[in-house]
Amino acid sequence: MEKTQNSPHHSKRWLTRGVLGIGLASLFSDWGHEAATAILPAFLASLGAPAYALGIIEGVSDGLSSFAKLAGGWIADRPALRKPVGIVGYLATGLSTFAYAFAHTWPAVLVIRALGWVGRGSRGPSRDALLADAVAVGTEGRAFGFERAMDTIGAVLGPLSATALLGILGMRGVLLWSLVPGLAAAVAFAALAPSSKGEESHHAQGLISSFRGLPKNFWHFLAGVFAHGIGDFAPTLLILRASQILAPRVGASRAAAISVGLYTFYNVMNAAASYPAGALGDRIGKRGLLAGGYLVATITFAAFILEPPTLHVLIVLFGLAGIHSGVQQSLEKSLAAEFLPQRVRGSGFGVLATVNGVGDLVSSIVVGALWSAVSPAAGFLYAAAFTGLGAALIYFFTPRRAVK
Repeated sequence: MEKTQNSPHHSKRWLTRGVLGIGLASLFSDWGHEAATAILPAFLASLGAPAYALGIIEGVSDGLSSFAKLAGGWIADRPALRKPVGIVGYLATGLSTFAYAFAHTWPAVLVIRALGWVGRGSRGPSRDALLADAVAVGTEGRAFGFERAMDTIGAVLGPLSATALLGILGMRGVLLWSLVPGLAAAVAFAALAPSSKGEESHHAQGLISSFRGLPKNFWHFLAGVFAHGIGDFAPTLLILRASQILAPRVGASRAAAISVGLYTFYNVMNAAASYPAGALGDRIGKRGLLAGGYLVATITFAAFILEPPTLHVLIVLFGLAGIHSGVQQSLEKSLAAEFLPQRVRGSGFGVLATVNGVGDLVSSIVVGALWSAVSPAAGFLYAAAFTGLGAALIYFFTPRRAVK
């Protein structure tokens, strides 16, 4: 059932029970799995895993997660299934980090993480569709900004909790503890997230038909998202570059510690920017603001091409990178919600998530290759060029208004 102006969903109150529940689920889930992820390299080393094991684990898990997002989007077009899929997905993530504690070989960790990330990927489109339906048209930016802020706060709390608990519980104890926030995420989602059971289901459409039914304007929007994505590399490369710049000045160990601190600041700025970006997008329009957020990334990457920055400049650059991430994550999904009719909204969110996942993979591989084969400046130049192209495509190629 499409929302109408007379629907109760059109109350201008955006912080609904559903938005709060989905936000809390994101916070607790990220809290748990980021705590486990923070100690995963050390845990794998304790199992005698080779250096390449972490790359295989992350690569396989992220790849499976991307495919799960496509399937999860198709499933999310069945409104009655959205909430159950979300609950199962949050449970899968929480149980997988908990199960690491019982692994004694790195292939076992690979299997467990892959299963958990399939659940994590499949739940995303259902969660996003429920979030978009939980608020009035014109307030999606605030809802998605709030959810992203809560998610990023969880990403900050996870490593901090792991660090605090490591000396008390040990590595396996921290992994066991991660079940607590993992279960809290599933409970929050089950208790507070809205249900879509009363809406019309569209069981007739197959997977390919659902994708073909996505609006032309949405594909125009995805072109800009993909161009930006293949330039927007993983923030771990920013950490590496900061440590390389600082090491000759302060020593390798101190440079590593400062770089981790810079990444924490990045996440803080990400969380701080997410809701204001969404709220501002609701007021002045999301398209131009998203293009501006992409340009922030272009400026940040370009600054790394110049003379190696000082610590104070690095603080500014990591802060800008965090702001860019908050703007991007809040406005991409809320702008997508404006383009997507409810009948294919789940599929649209699944495609958006997959495009971003492929972009992350391509950008990190290409930037890393240029970095190693040519120079770090070559990698940053590539990143600046494509994030700038993404900004141009979003601003000039994406329609101003959604046509449904």
